[in-house]
Amino acid sequence: VAGQTGKTHFPFPYQPYSIQEQFMQALYGALDQGKVGIFESPTGTGKSLSLICGALSWLTDYEEKRRQEAAALLQEGEAALSTPTAQSSITSSSAEPDWITDFVQKKAERDLVSKLKVRMEELKRKKREERLEMIRNNIQLKYTMKRKVRHIKEPRHEKMTPKLFCEDDEALKLLKLSEEDEELIIAEYDSDDESKSKSMFHGAEDDDDDLVEEHVTKIYYCSRTHSQLAQFVHEVQKSPFSKDISLVTLGSRQNLCINEEVRRLGSIQRINDRCMEMQKNKHGEKKPHPEEGVKRKRGPAKTACPYNKVSALQQMRDEVLGTVHDIEQLLKLGKETHSCPYYATRLAIPPAQLVVLPYQMVLHEATRKAAGVQLKGQVVIIDEAHNLSDTLSCIYSAELTGAQLCRAHSQLAQYADRYKSRLKAKNLMYIKQILFVIEGLVRVLGGECKVGQNPQSQTNQTGTNMFTINNFLFKAQIDNINLFKVLQKYFEKSMISRKVISSADPQGSVETEKVLSASPMMQVEGFFMALTTSNTDGRVLLHKEGTLSESSIKFLLLNPAVHFAQVLKECRAVIIAGGTMQPVSDFKQELLFSAGVAEERITEFSCGHVIPAENILPLVLCSGPSGQELDFTFQNRDSPHMMDETGRILSNICNVVPGGVVCFFPSYEYSRRIISHWEASGVLARLANKKKVFQEPKKANQLEQVLSEFSRCIQVKVELGLNGALLFSVVGGKMSEGINFSDELGRCVVMVGMPYPNIKSPELQEKMSYLDKHLPHSGGRSPGQALIENLCMKAVNQSIGRAIRHRGDYSSIVLCDRRYSRPATLSKLPTWIRDRTSTCTTFGPAFSAFNAFVLFSCLDKTLYLLALGNL
Repeated sequence: VAGQTGKTHFPFPYQPYSIQEQFMQALYGALDQGKVGIFESPTGTGKSLSLICGALSWLTDYEEKRRQEAAALLQEGEAALSTPTAQSSITSSSAEPDWITDFVQKKAERDLVSKLKVRMEELKRKKREERLEMIRNNIQLKYTMKRKVRHIKEPRHEKMTPKLFCEDDEALKLLKLSEEDEELIIAEYDSDDESKSKSMFHGAEDDDDDLVEEHVTKIYYCSRTHSQLAQFVHEVQKSPFSKDISLVTLGSRQNLCINEEVRRLGSIQRINDRCMEMQKNKHGEKKPHPEEGVKRKRGPAKTACPYNKVSALQQMRDEVLGTVHDIEQLLKLGKETHSCPYYATRLAIPPAQLVVLPYQMVLHEATRKAAGVQLKGQVVIIDEAHNLSDTLSCIYSAELTGAQLCRAHSQLAQYADRYKSRLKAKNLMYIKQILFVIEGLVRVLGGECKVGQNPQSQTNQTGTNMFTINNFLFKAQIDNINLFKVLQKYFEKSMISRKVISSADPQGSVETEKVLSASPMMQVEGFFMALTTSNTDGRVLLHKEGTLSESSIKFLLLNPAVHFAQVLKECRAVIIAGGTMQPVSDFKQELLFSAGVAEERITEFSCGHVIPAENILPLVLCSGPSGQELDFTFQNRDSPHMMDETGRILSNICNVVPGGVVCFFPSYEYSRRIISHWEASGVLARLANKKKVFQEPKKANQLEQVLSEFSRCIQVKVELGLNGALLFSVVGGKMSEGINFSDELGRCVVMVGMPYPNIKSPELQEKMSYLDKHLPHSGGRSPGQALIENLCMKAVNQSIGRAIRHRGDYSSIVLCDRRYSRPATLSKLPTWIRDRTSTCTTFGPAFSAFNAFVLFSCLDKTLYLLALGNL
């Protein structure tokens, strides 16, 4: 790739590792050639900096290349303007037929117009860069702050203030959200009608210089969590590009709102609803009452958000573009400038060169439109993408309970009854259609929509059934309803999702507050949207419990490629990156080939780790200290002998390893059973004598406390020369992803058994059946079987990768199950682990190798001897 692009040197904050140079060269080539790249670089190898420096180097070179091309075109245009026109040369040749003369003349005119357009774009680009530079030099900021202090009540003098973007009447529309905004399936973001979206994110012409807020060429970087996005932004701040790049970080209202009254509402949906209500109040507060002298009915005070002011938002937008900020810094800046970070960052999207945002805002089409994210011709980098397929499936799946359906029916019926005299006949017809569909959904759950009847009191037989979309529509007797039209004509246009709530309880009671936290009409809208999916690509799971209230219907997306295809089609290049992307084959087949991506457009890059080979010891244990074979299949893992042998293995490991040991179990249920067995047999007490024992908490809000105590215990124990701590965790749980067990926190990671997913799950069985039907078989295994193995090994790879986090780190990895020794299973480990893995059929040689590794890897031999003083 380096040879093809000619790029071998990249700006970097320090001397990069060789694998980082290779990564950046491959990335540069993929972007330059418009590829879909799968990039694997283990955590601790500087992946984020490699992405930043490689991608921004390409963007810088690309923009420079466009400047040079524009300059060349401008020279041609100026030369054409200064010479006799094409018309004079045409008229001199009377031999040519008129239609040829006409064609040549029009072509010359078109070429001239194109060159003039290029000239205008170049002038706009130069002005934008000049003004961004002025912001970076704080010229505008200093002036604005001085003016704010001295003339806070004086009218604005436009000519005195340099402007980055337009500030006319059209710009005011940027800050307004119409009543036609649609609520999304994902309740973090609101959606806008496409025409409104265009007016929101494309400003009108500036009075002075005809400058337009256009989408410049940019890179969209997305990851799973806001903490991962914050880490990425901090890496950008440390990079050589930090002073020159225009970066904006996007988030939900829940993350970016600074209005304490709204923030206190807590839930995403209630924050969204309150914000939208305040926008409506702002736009309606200037309208006088039509009948003067007539008193209006007393009701709750309608307040507008004080942070949504045009001038303040524009000031914050300019500062966001001038300096790199993470979300915490955006919140601080918003409070200082008294402006809303949520709307200011959305205004900053078009001119930004690097947009940092969560997965959903890129992967979900309606959310993209709502946020003003335009992918046409742009670059998208999806980091932490090992679960991209599952993420897409979850985003586009939807679920409704019987309780939600009954509540939605009740609210909508009350709304229709109250306003039936004021509703148009067509709107009333759509309301009746929605009520009819809800009634059909309740019927298939074994209940009825009766006025005043509690769904909790309606009982039915339990059971689970799977349907294709068409069969489900027939089963519910709603196949004659055009859901596309219902969604388009009524949900989007009338904002019924919000209106029915306010009309059902206009006094704003406690019950209304509860409803707002999870609006059932929003859920109904999402489910209707899911039912418009192609019959082949989705299924509906009907799950009946003892009561209608607890029963549910769930839409399952089986083909995530159908939604990813649009991203792949629109973007210039897409980079899918992660610390562990293995196994890649099913990933390519399910997400890329199925989306219509040709093999030649896909490029792959995988590198090893920066740690020396002697800093890691991966071992496959086939048997324990007493000779018991380690086979944690579902039939054998509950055997007392197997559980006791696992205890002996951990006891030996804890005797030798100083610092932290993290032990992963395949499920919460098995973790509970084996720990209960150890409590009864005394194994847990013996382990506690060697290391303080911690368990992964059941509640997410307790995670930070457990990790803090685990870390503090290890630090104190190591300082005192003692043996550290032991942490029991679960594969796929709260600690298997995103948590770093670096240095003393994870000197050994133990994997007990193989975490295969529940094969009896109806969702998984349907997914396997779908893959077997639509994907090719390879290697003697069906795609469904491959899915099971790949899900297992992806989970293993994520868990065992928690320990090695930087070049100087070291750790041992113990895989306790003979099945790990199978070549097909070993091949799915990350290359940097697989190449160093040893398989031990007996425990003696394994323990000797393990003991030697710990002895010679320990950084402080004296501390190590103190730690082993009792042996």
